Amino acid sequence: MIYNPVAGHRDMHVEVIRSAEHLRSLGWQVQLCRTEAAGHGARLAREAREAGADMVVAVGGDGTIGQVADGLVNSATQLGVIPVGTGNVWARMLGIPVWGPSNRDAIMAATRILEQGETRRVDVGWVDGHHFMLWAGVGFDAQVAHEIEPHREVRRSLGNWAYLVTALVQSLVMRGERTTVVVDGRVFRQRLMMLIVSNARLYGPLWELAPRAQLDDGLLDVYLFKGTNTLDTFRHLVTLMAGNQGVDPQIEYYQARHITVIPERSLPVHLDGDPFGNTPVNIQVVPRALSVVVPRWTPNALFQDGGFEAAQTSTLAGRISAQWHGLTERWQAERQRLQRQLEGRPRDERTATKPADPSEHGRGLDS
Repeated sequence: MIYNPVAGHRDMHVEVIRSAEHLRSLGWQVQLCRTEAAGHGARLAREAREAGADMVVAVGGDGTIGQVADGLVNSATQLGVIPVGTGNVWARMLGIPVWGPSNRDAIMAATRILEQGETRRVDVGWVDGHHFMLWAGVGFDAQVAHEIEPHREVRRSLGNWAYLVTALVQSLVMRGERTTVVVDGRVFRQRLMMLIVSNARLYGPLWELAPRAQLDDGLLDVYLFKGTNTLDTFRHLVTLMAGNQGVDPQIEYYQARHITVIPERSLPVHLDGDPFGNTPVNIQVVPRALSVVVPRWTPNALFQDGGFEAAQTSTLAGRISAQWHGLTERWQAERQRLQRQLEGRPRDERTATKPADPSEHGRGLDS
């Protein structure tokens, strides 16, 4: 189990220890390791693979999952996931439980998937010697990732709000760059704000970027966001939120196996939300290069082979409604917790704050 202790909004150490103990109770031999720096997860995963581990469990966010996957590609070692990050896009897409006030048992539920789930071979992306599970990004969103990376405590405190605020700030200064993009041999020259190469359907917890994406089809979904200024950036954000990227003439879409990105001016790059150097870059798919453990209820539309329950249509309004419902449940749970604490206090403690009887003025505290 490779645990990123700075992932997510809260310290999950106790829950992670409980998860490891549960697996040991099943007879599993479990070693829990903490990541200590960027890229450490990939090194730990390679060491576990070389030591003959049957499974390596990424306990963290999407960046941690991508790093662990990078260390397991083209091996028989399975990748399991216990999500404790901020966005948890991989987990949400597959239906792995994510911790929240209304789902406090999510860590243990995700642990049970490791023993009861299905194993699938999935594609991964490759960028100049490193692999990604979800996406590679160039331009605007990569710049946001580079700006946030030095401020881990702020990111942990604010969560997705940190990305939103940073994105709004960057949208005021970011400009489109003339970029040459080669997509499976076809050459395009555009002024781009952003380029996303996706191996997943979701982009962030709420936005379905690539509704046609499958995890084992040997293809990557490529989106070119054209534009020059702040207005174009806002337009793309609104388009993504509305799910209209498929009909926007300012957004070009392709499916491909190999993509080369060469802008006139060097642009930042990210892999699975973690900063990864600058352009130019070569991106390609590595078909079915990784074994992953997924829930039995993962939508069959995510795989060419099917074999799971039918995919549920998920609209932006539905996902926002689910997020709001979770927040409401969190408030309700917190109110009930405080009420239980008050009801559980001894009677003399509960009444200690009542106004004193005027007849008792002048009496000592010990009386």
